[in-house]
Amino acid sequence: MKFRCKIVDVSCLNHFSRILNTIAKLTKSCTLRLTACKLYFILTDKVANGGVSMWCELNQDNFFDEYQLEGVSAEQNEIFLELIPENVSRALKMAQNAKSVKMKLKNKHCPCLTVAVELPSMSSTNRIVTHDLPVSVIPRRLWNDFSEPSIPNFDVSIYLPTLKIMKNVVERMKNLSNFMVIEANRIGEFNLKIETDLVSVSTHFKDLRNPPWERDSVHMVEARVDIRKLLQFLAGQQVNPTKAICNIVHKRMIHFLLLHEDVSLQYFIPAMA
Repeated sequence: MKFRCKIVDVSCLNHFSRILNTIAKLTKSCTLRLTACKLYFILTDKVANGGVSMWCELNQDNFFDEYQLEGVSAEQNEIFLELIPENVSRALKMAQNAKSVKMKLKNKHCPCLTVAVELPSMSSTNRIVTHDLPVSVIPRRLWNDFSEPSIPNFDVSIYLPTLKIMKNVVERMKNLSNFMVIEANRIGEFNLKIETDLVSVSTHFKDLRNPPWERDSVHMVEARVDIRKLLQFLAGQQVNPTKAICNIVHKRMIHFLLLHEDVSLQYFIPAMA
């Protein structure tokens, strides 16, 4: 089982670093699935995560100048690792002006993802800073636990307003309640609401677009979610998506889908009763 990769291009490095930053803000630990063509950062909807799940998918050839993988076998040419994204994010922060970054799976007392950052140097010798980040190798028998989350048939799909504006609205409302109702319809209307015994506050967005597969309907569909989980998602965003879509399964789930050329990030928040 072997894995090594190298990033030289500065814009690719910064983009990869932003993605790791986003993931680090969403979860303390996650699964990294490595295949010949793609990398996946996965958080499964265990009760310990409050039912939240995440699926982030990157094409390796959009980021890496070199990429070599030998999985557990010829038929199963994949590797699954449990890691702490904050550790990788911190190592990459040091690499902003780096000449290159290499990552390699090694076994040093325990399995490690070694991140070697080659920094510019005034002398002829290269300065290399190495980070050995502990990881756990997930055995083959558990791989099925990390399959892509199935998206239930949603009742409404709508393009989100600017994420920064949405975050500011949720920030201002978070002290009023622990829960927020997200509702939308198929004619571009989207509302964020808080309803308690003492106060009722709502922010309305109009003229948002619905994806082309939606049929017009004024009927509102809603889900009530934990406001901290929503804010965690909005506050962590550094992917700068070209498209941000919210899918609502009435009173069951909110599914966010962020798309940016070479990256897709899905985030699922279960509805509260």
